Amino acid sequence: MTSTRKHTQTQKKHKHRLTAKTSDIHSLYQLSVQEPSADISFVQRRFKRRNDRKALVLREDFCGTALMCAEWVRGKPTRSAHGVDLDQQTLDWGRTHNLAPLTDKEAARVHLYQQDVRDLIKPKADVTCAFNFSYSVFKERQQLLDYCRAAKAGLTKDGAFFLDLCGGLELGAELEERSKKGRGVTYVWDQKPFDPINGYAIRYIHFEFSDGSRIKKAFTYDWRLWTLPELRDILREAGFRDVEVYWEGDDGSGAGNGIFRRRQTAIEETAWIAYVVAWR
Repeated sequence: MTSTRKHTQTQKKHKHRLTAKTSDIHSLYQLSVQEPSADISFVQRRFKRRNDRKALVLREDFCGTALMCAEWVRGKPTRSAHGVDLDQQTLDWGRTHNLAPLTDKEAARVHLYQQDVRDLIKPKADVTCAFNFSYSVFKERQQLLDYCRAAKAGLTKDGAFFLDLCGGLELGAELEERSKKGRGVTYVWDQKPFDPINGYAIRYIHFEFSDGSRIKKAFTYDWRLWTLPELRDILREAGFRDVEVYWEGDDGSGAGNGIFRRRQTAIEETAWIAYVVAWR
């Protein structure tokens, strides 16, 4: 009986493993890259500490599948969310896979817009987020400045603009990093050589599976790698009155521990991630 039970469990385990043929790249991205609950927790803590009230209206720029929008309103009847992205097909996927599982009332409080993130929408947001380094698609300073000005204009009087940023000594290196994500999926972050004159870099996301199949270049990023001083200067020029940096701590092995604390200075590391919070 024990042998039979183990054999059955092994069959079930392999049955639920993903392959290149049975996988959807948007689902894989959400599994590998996004953790909206952690982002929302950070946003709400910072906002409430600053303003002594909870943020209720979220604008998620470059929202893609609107996973953060869905998580924002789930079980929170006073909250609403607005997601902005240029790709209609990705927005449609999000409606089907992330909004449809919500209750009708929850889904009605999520509004998706297929438009440029530099365009204004109504109502104004308490918080606007541009996570996963998405604003790096703006490769010219004036483009990023215009975006930051638009983000400020779309906020309430006590609103905040949240971004994340990556850096470190290996940022310009050519490398491939692999991490297992469960169900037979390995996430591959592929960095191509950095152009130090223009600040440009190409990155790819690939997915590999335990059956040997692979999805190559599931996502391609053609970015400018903005530095923290550049980003802070642009936000201040855009009119934000206060710009804060929250630096991720070390777990003791050189990896991030998921705890972000406000810092005025930092020592360069091999790789780091920080939140940047700009207050209107």
